[in-house]
Amino acid sequence: MVNPGRSRGGSGEWEKPFWQQRGWILSAGFLATLLVIGLIALMSGGGSSDRADGGPTPPPATPTPSGSAKPDARPAGCRTDDSDQTKPTAVPEDFEWKANGTGLVPVSKSAGPRTYDGPVWSCYARTPMGAVLAAQAITDHFSYPGWRDVMKRQVVPGPGRDALVSSRSQEEDKPTSGKADAGGYAGFSILAYDKEEATVMLLLRGPNAGVYGTASVTVRWHEGDWKIVPGADGSVYSGMAQVSGTQGFVTWEA
Repeated sequence: MVNPGRSRGGSGEWEKPFWQQRGWILSAGFLATLLVIGLIALMSGGGSSDRADGGPTPPPATPTPSGSAKPDARPAGCRTDDSDQTKPTAVPEDFEWKANGTGLVPVSKSAGPRTYDGPVWSCYARTPMGAVLAAQAITDHFSYPGWRDVMKRQVVPGPGRDALVSSRSQEEDKPTSGKADAGGYAGFSILAYDKEEATVMLLLRGPNAGVYGTASVTVRWHEGDWKIVPGADGSVYSGMAQVSGTQGFVTWEA
């Protein structure tokens, strides 16, 4: 996970461009670490495409009032069950951890991603759970080789994306092998959701026991899938804070 641009809220360390912050964030673990560092500073005065198998068979297209089938804007070969529009109170039963570089990202055959094309993990359910998984997986790929393709295909186009690409271009790619990152994804909370846009608060485990950080990401349904919505300055994260526990979050199992 990377911290492109300035965060949308906060002060001090968080207001600097990400390439000027101490310990530029390149993963969920590094984000949690920088959350702790920034808050302490404030208190004391940052291929080929392979379809995933399995998952439920999606329902038929919803008929329009005229009786014709509703057009499906999903990419070819991408089908998901979008019927469950309730905010999740537990993680999907079929979720598992998938390696990305030196970290692990939660994925689900039912909620997404359903398609893996190199660094582009796509085809998420148009559901609250699909939005959560997209927010985590897409941003996690911003750190590694192939990030330009990820941003081109999985970030909503506009000045914000241009600023994000410009900022990220000033940093080197994170190695895809080596020592595993400290910390990682611990849980999530959905702050806002409808079928067009969602804001997900990610709970990140810090390097020390009992230390957590939060960062919120907004995704939008665009061209048949969830895509990241950066701020006009290229920022991806908002709501950065340190929290002492997991209360109020749906947590990923160890």
